[in-house]
Amino acid sequence: MKIIFIALAIGFCTLHIYGQSTPLLKISNDRHYIVTEDDKPFFWLGGTAWELIHRLNKKDAKYYLSDRASKGFTVIQTVILAEFNGLKTPNAYGQLPLIDNDPTKLNEKYFELVDYVIQQADSLGLYIGLLPTWGDKWNKRRGAGPEIFTPKNAEKYGELLANRYKSYNNIIWILGGDRCPEKALHFDIINSMAKGIRNVDRKHLISYHPTGSKIATESFNENWLDIDMFQSGHSRMQKDYGYVLKSRKNSKVRPVINGEARYENIQDRFWKNSDGDWLDDADVRTTAYWTMISGAAGYTYGCNDIWQMYDYTKVPIINARTDWKESLNLPGSIQMRFMKDLFEIFPWQKMVCNQSLIVNDNPEDESYIVCAVGPLNDFVISYTPYGKPIKINLTLLNAERVKAYWYNPRSGKVVKIGDFSTKESIVFKPWSNGRGSDFILVIMDINSTYNLISLNK
Repeated sequence: MKIIFIALAIGFCTLHIYGQSTPLLKISNDRHYIVTEDDKPFFWLGGTAWELIHRLNKKDAKYYLSDRASKGFTVIQTVILAEFNGLKTPNAYGQLPLIDNDPTKLNEKYFELVDYVIQQADSLGLYIGLLPTWGDKWNKRRGAGPEIFTPKNAEKYGELLANRYKSYNNIIWILGGDRCPEKALHFDIINSMAKGIRNVDRKHLISYHPTGSKIATESFNENWLDIDMFQSGHSRMQKDYGYVLKSRKNSKVRPVINGEARYENIQDRFWKNSDGDWLDDADVRTTAYWTMISGAAGYTYGCNDIWQMYDYTKVPIINARTDWKESLNLPGSIQMRFMKDLFEIFPWQKMVCNQSLIVNDNPEDESYIVCAVGPLNDFVISYTPYGKPIKINLTLLNAERVKAYWYNPRSGKVVKIGDFSTKESIVFKPWSNGRGSDFILVIMDINSTYNLISLNK
């Protein structure tokens, strides 16, 4: 009996503390960024895995999560009521999420897999950006639907989810699901879902995933929205930095995340031209550095094959062409770690985008150069998407002499350019140019202790 009691006690303790290996997240004191509960900077490097819960079994879910963790990702964005006929097509174990399509009646068997994904993510140090539902369940517009939400059951659904996951630290709520509200009922449903969550859970952050080319705060500027989010979308015409700068002008200051940008391995503007160019790792890098240098709190990587968990047994959506496990090693996803490693050398949350530092011609096209300066004017990080030369007004730096480096975003390696007086007029020219020849110019006080060379190890 004593042995049984001890075993039960150990089991209870394990259940009680499970999900606590990741610290809670909160908003920074200046309201622009996300930090852990002990005020350490949190870099949102997201991955879109919309169909993770709906299509994968436990073994494959663990495989995916382990890969993303090994590549430096910190947030996985996925959906409970999924896009691909998620109310009528069962998960890998033959289970549907709801009983009788009623949001107030959760199917325990389906949610066992949701629990598993959250727990596995936690054990790997990952946060789950959890969408309660895809947008077609409250604003069909396109997709399978059906619309099942009302303000009343949306609030109850929010309460049920909040109660189920309130003990986990690694949850970030994301409402919306690739939709924006188009009528009063839609606003009421989302506000009610947020209210339901907040009735129970006031410790987890809430964001909102809008449709393409939109910012969350264009629809919702309510107090429940902790993190602004935009979807710049799958087009080379989009200027990701513009969304960040627009969000930063909001009267209610919030961190802003690029929640869905150009997917790797998808056709440029696929909705217009099925014969368009395929977006690649150069597109990923451009959107990522444009986003972060302009002042965002994070960036979400996406791949057309991975978000839908495509494999040879499934019908490809938007011309998916590579099985998701193979796509995990596409260069863009690997290079996202290089970006994160670079920024974490510096106090990146205190950088300020300052385009006035760039004094050469800089047209706002696909080659647009962006630039940020450190809080003490002691370093500059500038990104040139097409390898165009960069001329920086060095006199604006708080130093008499500086050291300059090229950071190669394809390899994560650093090359020193030289040491210079801030009175000199220098044009920094990369060794190659054109699409895909992007570079990051890093300039810092010659006495700076930022250990950029450590990235070469």
